[in-house]
Amino acid sequence: MSAVTGLPRTGDPHTEQFVGYYRDLAAPVWEQVADKDFVVQWQTMADLGVLRLADPGTEGPGPVTRSLAMIEGIGLAGVDPGICYALASQIFGMQFPLRAALASDARGVLNGVEDGRALLCHALTERGGGSDPLSMATRARREGDGFVLDGAKTFITAAPIADHAIVFARTAEGRSPFALSAFLFPLDLPGVRRGETFTKTALPTVPMGELLFDDVRLPADALIGEEGSGLAVMASTTAWERSVILGYALGPMHRTLTRTIDWACGREHFGRRMGASHQVAGRLSDMALGLHRSRVQLYAMAARLDTGIPARQLAAAAALTKISVSEDFVRLTEHATALSGVRAFLTGSELMADLAGPMAALTYAGPNDLLRVGIARQLGLAVEN
Repeated sequence: MSAVTGLPRTGDPHTEQFVGYYRDLAAPVWEQVADKDFVVQWQTMADLGVLRLADPGTEGPGPVTRSLAMIEGIGLAGVDPGICYALASQIFGMQFPLRAALASDARGVLNGVEDGRALLCHALTERGGGSDPLSMATRARREGDGFVLDGAKTFITAAPIADHAIVFARTAEGRSPFALSAFLFPLDLPGVRRGETFTKTALPTVPMGELLFDDVRLPADALIGEEGSGLAVMASTTAWERSVILGYALGPMHRTLTRTIDWACGREHFGRRMGASHQVAGRLSDMALGLHRSRVQLYAMAARLDTGIPARQLAAAAALTKISVSEDFVRLTEHATALSGVRAFLTGSELMADLAGPMAALTYAGPNDLLRVGIARQLGLAVEN
């Protein structure tokens, strides 16, 4: 059995030890910063090495598995789920894809990200279009050796405080797959403004906002890859996210399961222990099943990425993993609220449950309904937009 859960191991004892190590490392420092602001909490996790990517061939778990184990470990330590989500997004949705997409002499920004000195954000969504990237209105026109960027991005995680952004913009007209390009640049350039900051009900710890671009002049080296390769860059970042970003849910799922088991074992009603009820036992078993299934799938995806398979080639498996884990996260939390009763909805209760956070997982990295459409197309169904 695992050292950190009552579930079977991931298959690699070194990975389990890594999870436990980061759980124990993060627990005492998190107690010191739990009531601090996002930036302090972020830097604290960076100081623990959570954002630092291992090099391929490093002894122990592969780089992706190692990062996933770090995220699970700090989640087990009680680190806020919003912080865990933001860290997972930074690592899997941006750092790993950029490591593959950028030339070695252009990766300097990643050094700052790994030690917490710089924060990236992924700016794709616009008010008029999110899931349909070819409807975007933000434009980058050629001027001299560089580009001039105009437009706006919204609902961007970390936009109010990010130092650099990956920004997707139209560089050609129409709905051609080569109409978009991706750019990486600092957000202190003239013409960049921070727009509205949104108050959220899900993962409220992490700031979300808008980025506004007015005649922003970008150098040629801001372009990621080739002009017109924006959809390919997006396919890589989203495949990475869908593969392993839900690792942020593992710690909260395990903690919810543990405290619900403790409650059922100690609670007495109708003259017996609550845990003696077949209905209670069934719900707890389903919770354990959801956590087990999620761990197995996420670590399996991490292992495949560690072999060097390009994330884009795993798009269908990534979508299936994201759907499965996010829906298990929701179901596990629903079971916990059913067993905890009113205590699940009392602020400060030891059984308080967050339903909004798990529900948001159904949307992040692509709404599950749209991911199902993509999977159906891969199965050969001629599903229309």
